[in-house]
Amino acid sequence: MQPTNPNFTHTFAPPVMEARRWVDGRNFPAHRPLLNLSQAAPVDPPPEGLMQAMADAILTDPAAHLYGPVLGRMDLRTELASQWSANYGGSVTSDQVAVTAGCNQAFTSTIATLARAGDEVIVPLPYYFNHQMWLDMAGIRAAYLPTGDDLLPDPERAAALITPDTKAIVLVSPNNPAGVEYPAPLLRAFFDLARAHGLALVVDETYRDFHSAPGAPHDLFRDPDWDDTLIHLYSFSKAYRLTGHRVGAIMASPARLAEVEKFLDTVAICPPQIGQIGALWGMRNLGDWLAGERLEILARRDAITQGFARLPDWTLMGCGAYFAYVRHPFDARSDAVARDLVDRASLLILPGTMFGPARAQGGSGQAEATLRIAFANADRTGISDLIDRLGTLTA
Repeated sequence: MQPTNPNFTHTFAPPVMEARRWVDGRNFPAHRPLLNLSQAAPVDPPPEGLMQAMADAILTDPAAHLYGPVLGRMDLRTELASQWSANYGGSVTSDQVAVTAGCNQAFTSTIATLARAGDEVIVPLPYYFNHQMWLDMAGIRAAYLPTGDDLLPDPERAAALITPDTKAIVLVSPNNPAGVEYPAPLLRAFFDLARAHGLALVVDETYRDFHSAPGAPHDLFRDPDWDDTLIHLYSFSKAYRLTGHRVGAIMASPARLAEVEKFLDTVAICPPQIGQIGALWGMRNLGDWLAGERLEILARRDAITQGFARLPDWTLMGCGAYFAYVRHPFDARSDAVARDLVDRASLLILPGTMFGPARAQGGSGQAEATLRIAFANADRTGISDLIDRLGTLTA
């Protein structure tokens, strides 16, 4: 039998793919069709102008079909640096920007330069499952930082987890899966903690464009030496509906990106050219459109909040960006509850056990009691339908 890397067998199967298998081959009643709230990805195509820009590049730009720079097209890197400097009130230069094949690659390449097998990375609970999977496969220990009912991590509790093996602290805000937005002072406290201990603070802001507050969500880029501590991750998938084109970004020191370049060159050589062309066109032309998308997501968030207020047996723990994180009322583990919701309510929702350790693995019990609802693909009518279906269930 061929050998298998035990780090890969140690981690779990891709959660969204596992959930899809729950409904493969299933027929759902016409009066209650499947409502798929499992994946945080837009299903509509990009705006027509953006698609036209990509189509034109395919037909008229021979260079778009060739290898590009490993760290991404310079025009996109320069635009990112300019807009981030303006939006965050700090200074970001093009040599502090890399483009990646999606934000997951931004994360994996970053962690690969920070830590090796046996090292530790502090990760708040609940975690984003692909982050956990990469740490497992790399042999890096996730030092879990529990959160309470507000789902916000505590810097003082994080400080107690730091050991000589700790290399980084990873935060996601707005959070996947919890939906909560980390306040600017909290992010600053983690920045100060990381700097004091010589650690990297990795902040994944994939859902930044749907933050409930206007303006910059934090002031970290205003620090003149931000890149000695902060590594910022971003995704174009949600902003411009480019999920299939895989475009993400890293903002970090030039020295860090020189190490990232080694990783990227061995994995994908370069990020997809056509997706980068689309992302650049979107950044230059879709500001007003993206502002409208943000308002629609915020309206759906409000619909979720109002809907769960009508479900006294359910607790809405966090809600923001694409996600609602809820405590269910059933005397069963969340993985069993999620499977049961497929049968009883034609709902596909991910269980908390996909976002943190169960009690048997040292967890607090939060994972078994919670569910993540990815509501961005449900309009307000669909959200009303979700609330109605949950309201018919009894514990």
